[in-house]
Amino acid sequence: MPAPLTSHQRNLYMAKRRAGGSQEAAAAAAGISVRSARRIERNQIQPRAGQPRGRTRPDPLAGVWEEELVPLLHRSPALTPITLLEHLQRQKPDVDWVPHHRTLQRRVRQWKALHGPDPEVIFPLSYEPGEIAFCDFTQLKGVEVTIAGQVFPHLLFHYRLGWSGWSYAQVVQGGESFVALSEGLQNALAACGGVPRELRTDRLSAACRNRDGSFSADITRRYHALCSHYGLAYSRNNRGVAHENGRVESPHGHLKERIEQALLLRDSSGFETVADYQAFLAAVCEQYNRPRLCRLEQERPALRPLPPFRFADYDIEQLKVRRTSTIEVRRVVYSVPPRLIGQRVTVRIFHDRLQVLLGRQIACQLVRVHGNEQERHGRAWSIDLEHLIDALRRKPRALLHCRYQRELFPDERWWVLWQQLRSSGDRDAAARVMVEALHVGCRLAGYEPVIAWLESAHQRQRLTLPELQKRFRLPPHRPLPPQRIPQHALQNYDHLLLVHSQAPGGGGDAADAAQTAAAGAVPQPLAEPRLAG
Repeated sequence: MPAPLTSHQRNLYMAKRRAGGSQEAAAAAAGISVRSARRIERNQIQPRAGQPRGRTRPDPLAGVWEEELVPLLHRSPALTPITLLEHLQRQKPDVDWVPHHRTLQRRVRQWKALHGPDPEVIFPLSYEPGEIAFCDFTQLKGVEVTIAGQVFPHLLFHYRLGWSGWSYAQVVQGGESFVALSEGLQNALAACGGVPRELRTDRLSAACRNRDGSFSADITRRYHALCSHYGLAYSRNNRGVAHENGRVESPHGHLKERIEQALLLRDSSGFETVADYQAFLAAVCEQYNRPRLCRLEQERPALRPLPPFRFADYDIEQLKVRRTSTIEVRRVVYSVPPRLIGQRVTVRIFHDRLQVLLGRQIACQLVRVHGNEQERHGRAWSIDLEHLIDALRRKPRALLHCRYQRELFPDERWWVLWQQLRSSGDRDAAARVMVEALHVGCRLAGYEPVIAWLESAHQRQRLTLPELQKRFRLPPHRPLPPQRIPQHALQNYDHLLLVHSQAPGGGGDAADAAQTAAAGAVPQPLAEPRLAG
C-alpha cells in the first residue's frame, strides 16, 4: 500500500502542471512518483489522504488526566505543568512522571486554549501628534556606575512623546521625589521645544497619594500646580497594570540596553563627575533619537509653546546657621562658610544640590547628600574643608574630639595616617601637624602631593611641623611678637618730685592729697606702643 500523499505534495504538483511543466517534471518537483501523479490527475487519491494521523502509542496520562488533573485546572486555571507534575509524583510515586513533562505541557496548553479563562486583551493604540507624552523613573540594573571611584546610586528619569517616540533621559538622585519629577519633566519639555496636551504616568508617589479615593483627590497639590503651569492634562494607569503605560515601559528596556552597550564599548562605567555621566547619557539619547528626528520635526508644530518661566523645581526651608557653621537639612548636617553664622538663610533643596540664599543672593551652593538606611535614626554629615580649615587652623586641638572628625579628611589615606599619628604619642603635636597639612592641601598644593609626602616622611620618622613648613615653604605659624614700651629713666622721677616740691602750696601734705582727689586725677599721656624691631 503506497503511502498517502500529503496536501502539500498535491498542491505543489498541480502548481507545476498549471505552470506548463510535464508530468514527470512536476512529479519530480513534488517528490512523488509518476504513477502517483497519474492518480492525482484521475482523482484517485487514497481515502485517508489528508486525514489526521491517529495515536501511535498509548496515552501516558491515561487515568490521571481526566480523573485528577482536569478537575484541578477547573478549580485553579493558573496551575502550571510543573506543579501538576510534582502533584502526580506525590500521589503516584511508583510511576516516573518526569519523561512525560513535555506531554503534560502540551496537554495543559491545549486545555487552557479551549477551556481556560480568557487572557487580557491588549489593544493597539495610536495617537495624534502632540496629543500625549509619557514619563517614568527606571533603574539601570546589572551595571555599577561609579563617580570618582565611589558607587553612584541613582535613577533615570525617562520622558517619551507618544507619536514621534522621541525620548529624553537624565540622572536623578534620591529616589522618586517631586523635586526630581519636576526638574526632569521641565528639562524634557525644554529639550523637545513644546508641551503636549496630556501627560501620562504610572502611580508615582511623587504625583499621587495612591489611596482608594477618587482620582482628583489622589493627585497632590504640587503636581496639580506643575501640570496647570504648563497646561498639561494628567492621567495615570490602574494599579498593577503596567502595560497601560507601555509606551514608556517597553522603551525603558531599549534605552537601558543602549546605555549598557555604550558602557561596554567605552570599556568603563566610571566617571569623574556626575556632569560627565549626564553628558554620556545625553550622547546615548542623541544616538537613540536620531531615527526619530524627522517625526519630531513633524510633531513640533502640534506642541504648545513653553511658558515664559519655569515652575519651582525645588523645596524651600528657612534655617538659622548654627555657631558650628552648619545647617541641618533632611537629617543631613552641612557645613557653610563661617561668615553666615547667626544669619537666617533660605535653602533651596534640589534633588542633587542645595542653594543657600541670604536674602535674594546665593551665598553658597552645596552638593546634596542622601542619608542611607543605617543613618535613619542618626545624622549624616557633609563637611567641606574649604569652609572650616581656617577656623580649624586657629584651634588645631579641636581635631582630636570633633564629632565629624572622619568627614574632615579627604580620603581613606588621610584617615589611616591620622589614626597612626594619633596613637603614636603626642596627640597635640599630631593634631597641629595634621591640621597644617590639611591647610596646605586645601589652600596651596592639593591633597595628593601632600599625603604622598606625609606618608614618606612618616616612614622615615621625620614627620614634624618644621619639616612640613620647610617642605612646602610655609612661614612658621606663631603668634604676633609682644609689644614693648620703653621705660623712663629713674632720674626723670627725681626731677618730677623736685618740680612738685617747688610749686606754690606744694609740700605734699594731706590737704593737697584731698584736694587732688576731689578735683580728679590729672590725665597723663600714654606711651606710644611700638613693635620690636
